[in-house]
Parts: sequence; C-alpha cells; structure tokens
Amino acid sequence: MNAGLEQLIIKVEQYTPHSEKWQLTLTRLVDEMLRTRKVARPLIGQPLFGIYKEIYEQVRQILLHDISEEVDKYKSTGIPLRVWVKAVLNQSFRKILDDQQLKNLAIEAQKHPPHSELRQYSLRELIEAIYRSGRLCHPHRQLCSPQLYELIYEEAVSTTLIYVCQKIDNYDPERGDKKFMNWVNFRLDKVFLDIYFKLRDPKLVELPSLSDLDKLVQPEQGFSLVENICEKIEEDPENLFKNAHIRDRPDANFQTIALARCAGKSWEEISLDFNISISTLSVFFQRCCKKFRSQLSQ
Repeated sequence: MNAGLEQLIIKVEQYTPHSEKWQLTLTRLVDEMLRTRKVARPLIGQPLFGIYKEIYEQVRQILLHDISEEVDKYKSTGIPLRVWVKAVLNQSFRKILDDQQLKNLAIEAQKHPPHSELRQYSLRELIEAIYRSGRLCHPHRQLCSPQLYELIYEEAVSTTLIYVCQKIDNYDPERGDKKFMNWVNFRLDKVFLDIYFKLRDPKLVELPSLSDLDKLVQPEQGFSLVENICEKIEEDPENLFKNAHIRDRPDANFQTIALARCAGKSWEEISLDFNISISTLSVFFQRCCKKFRSQLSQ
C-alpha cells in the first residue's frame, strides 16, 4: 500500500494544481487511503448499504475537499506515511461520527435478530465507530496516577463496549435527551468506578457516581429511568431539589450538582466549579439521594 500511495503523492506534486490530471490523482489517492479504513467496511462479497454507505460517502467528500492541504502538511512534516494516512482518516471520520450518526448505527444494529450475521456486522461497525468518534468520556482523571488510570480506563472501555454489544436492545432512542453516547458514557463512568474501587486503598473515600441515582430504580430498568430521574430533578415543581444545598452555599444545591452529573461532568470539574472539596460534595450528594429517594422513584 505504501509504495502505491507514495507514487500518487509524487504525481500530485508533478501536476499543475487544479488541472484535470491533478484532480484525478487526488481522487485516486483518497480512494486508496479509504481502503485502510476501519469504519464503513462492507460485508465480504456485499456492497455497502444504508447508513454505512452514507458514512463512507460523507468521509470521502471531506477527504476530497481537504486532501490537497493534507498532502502539503505531510510533505512538510516528514512523518511516516502510514502514520499520516491513519491520522487523516481518523480526523475525517471524527467530523462525521457525531452523536446522531452513532445513534443511527445503534438503531441499525437493533433492526437485526440477535446472533445473526447482520447483527454481528452492525455491532462491529458500531464499536469501531465509537472508538473512532473520540466521544468516549474520560471520567475521574484525578483519582489515580496516569499509569494506573490508563490501565483502569482501558479495562473500563473494553467492559463497556462488551455491554453495548450484549445490551444494545436496551437502548431506547426516544427516552430522555435521546443522545446515544450519554447511554454509553453513563455505563463507562459506572464501570470505571467499579474497577477503581476494587483496586483502591480501603481508606479512600468512595466518590458517588450516577450509580447513586441508578440505585433509585430497579436494576433491569437501567439507563432510561436514570434519564427520567434527571428530568424530574430538572423540573422540580416544588423546588425541593433546588432548596437543598450545602450550608451557606445556595448555589451548590442538589439540583445543580445532580444535573451536572447527568450532563457527564466529573466530580473534579464540579469541585472546581464551586470551589468545594470533593469529599463535601460526596457526602452532600449521597445524603440527598437517600433523602429524596421516595420522590425520585415515583
């Protein structure tokens, strides 16, 4: 592959910019690069179809638009060709793989019977797309050293994506704010903490997570009802959640803190926002979850 791509790049330099031969060579270069893609790959012996063809065509158009500039960058940096191709493809796919497209891929997977060839294919495409999208959260970075964090995070991502494959039919695209990656990142947050606290020093204080809200609903009901709880906290018609706050800090109330967690903010970020220690936030949050259990579980 490298030799063919190098030859095409040399030809691009030889032709007059914007000439017919220059345009044709750039198009061939794009198509050759796309042969190495990890997302929107067809089933063996089958053409691309539906959402997969749509993603492929969108990425191809982005590459055709950007490739001339990217070739100039490549010549000026001197990085290995394989590294450059991978970086350009990843950049292009990230522009396309927003939450709506990931949601479309999830819905496509749900259409096919479990264990069927098309279900397995669509799940592989979905998992690769999640990886390439750059939309997986990185929760609780401050809990441990960078080296330990990477080990825990890698295991948490792997466990989360296995869950996505096994429980894809549990995802309800019409619940809550309808964002697919909120469903995935909710699980990743929970799994990360589960792994961390299995490894932690017993003297460390456990941080609350969205699983504290999860405990207010039946386990099999999962994320969709947690979203429902987040909606109840936001609506708060009697101002119960807004009026429950840390002493002398009405701005640091249960509603604001819980909605920050529902939006995916880490405890480190919330601590910085309010200039309140994580331990104080932790105790307050857990106390409110117990206090408002009956109102939130209705």
